Amino acid sequence: MKTDLTDITVVMDRSGSMSSCAAEAEGGLNHFIEEQKQAAGDAVFSLVQFDDHYDVVCEGVPIQDAPVCKLEPRGMTALLDAVGKTINTVGLRLAAMDEADRPGLVIMVILTDGMENSSQEFTKAQVKDMIEHQQSKYNWKFIFLGANQDAFSEGGSIGIQASSTANFDIDKIGVAYQATSASISRARASHHLPAAARDIEYTDEERKAMKKKG
Repeated sequence: MKTDLTDITVVMDRSGSMSSCAAEAEGGLNHFIEEQKQAAGDAVFSLVQFDDHYDVVCEGVPIQDAPVCKLEPRGMTALLDAVGKTINTVGLRLAAMDEADRPGLVIMVILTDGMENSSQEFTKAQVKDMIEHQQSKYNWKFIFLGANQDAFSEGGSIGIQASSTANFDIDKIGVAYQATSASISRARASHHLPAAARDIEYTDEERKAMKKKG
């Protein structure tokens, strides 16, 4: 295992409701990638965009080679299908690697501005079981960022810890990506620690910055 190698996957909502913040979401994601290029250690990056369709933009590429990402909102919100498929895909990719080459830290960032409304393949119970299994057996880290909902309720319902969950206002999506990048960078800098001890957490200041004042 390479303790200074991090596997980062972003599962990004591109349903029609994201049209109001498409430019900000695009810019925030690309800034997130640029910041992670500068973070401690090595990283590989994957990006999935979903609505009621599922598209893999890139998979397991060195972070330095990550493409500039575009967002074209459309469709409904098949969140559970996107998360379930991505967990399976990442798991298969890591299982195919030699143990010595596997990343010491695996992180999945889930960002959505709406509620699940169109999944066909995975139920909430299935996704919760999958997330809890990856967390407990392999020490994967999951981040849930939600707008226009109670992110703590929704993230918790699929097994994601409150410390790595955040509500954000939709016009603060760039700030949400910035805060997420900072939290991941802190975890990456602690590569001397085992994955189980490398928590992804937001500070109180980061949480406040993701919400409108007042």
